[in-house]
Amino acid sequence: MLNPTQIAFFREHGYLVLPGLADQAYCQQIVADAQAALASHCGEIEYEADTRYPGAPASRDAEGGMTARRLLQAYARSPELAQWATGAQLAAPLISLLGEGAALSQAHHNCIMTKQPRYSTATGWHRDSRYWQFARADLVSAWLALRNETVENGCLWVIPGTHKLTLHEGQLDDLQFLIKDHPDNQDLLKQAVAVPLQQGDVLLFHSQLFHAAGNNQTQQTKFSLVFTYHAADNPPLPGSRSARLPDIPLTLN
Repeated sequence: MLNPTQIAFFREHGYLVLPGLADQAYCQQIVADAQAALASHCGEIEYEADTRYPGAPASRDAEGGMTARRLLQAYARSPELAQWATGAQLAAPLISLLGEGAALSQAHHNCIMTKQPRYSTATGWHRDSRYWQFARADLVSAWLALRNETVENGCLWVIPGTHKLTLHEGQLDDLQFLIKDHPDNQDLLKQAVAVPLQQGDVLLFHSQLFHAAGNNQTQQTKFSLVFTYHAADNPPLPGSRSARLPDIPLTLN
C-alpha cells in the first residue's frame, strides 16, 4: 500500500512514480509478445494514421500509415497481461488512492503503447478524461515502462497540479488539447517536467492531469503497458462509450 507521503504527493501533483514495480523478465516477455503481435497484426491495433494527431500519416495507405501505435484490449490478450492489470503489485497502490472496490476500466487505455522510430507522432498537451464518461473525471492510469523511457524516445511530460485546475474553453482546441500559443497557457507550459522511467517503473497519473509526449528519435521502439482504474462510487455513465465493456474489480487476494 502507498504510504501517507506518497498519497499526499499524488493528491498535490497528480502523479507518482513507483520504481521497479515489475521485474526485468516480465517486461522482456511482454515486449517479445508485443513484437510477435505486431509482426502478425494480431488482435485489435490502432495505427498512427488512426490517431489523427498533427503530423500523423493522412491514411493507413500513406507512407507510415500502418505503423502501429497501440495494441488494444490488452487485458484480454493474455493471462500475463490480465494478471498484471489486476494483481497485487498494482491493486495495492490503486486501492490506496481509489478505495476498496476500485476497478479496471476495459474501455479506456487497456493497451500496449508502441512508440516506434521514424513515424511516431508527438502527442500534444491533453487530459485523458476529455473523451471519457464517468460520474466524475477522477480516474487513475498506471503506466508501466517495458523498456527505459527517455526524452529521446518520447517519455511522458506532465504539468504537475493541473488535475486540480479549471480552464476556460478558449485555452483548448476543438479536440481539448492545450493551445500552445494561447497567452493563458504560457505559465502552465513553463511548469512542465519530463518523467523518464527505467524498465519496470510505474507512473500513476490522474485522468485530469495535463500530459504530453514527444516523438521517438531513437532506433528502438518504446513499449509501455497502460491500464486505467476508477473508484467504486465513480461508475461509467450508462450507455456511454466508457460503459461498453465490463469493469474488472481489484482485490488484494
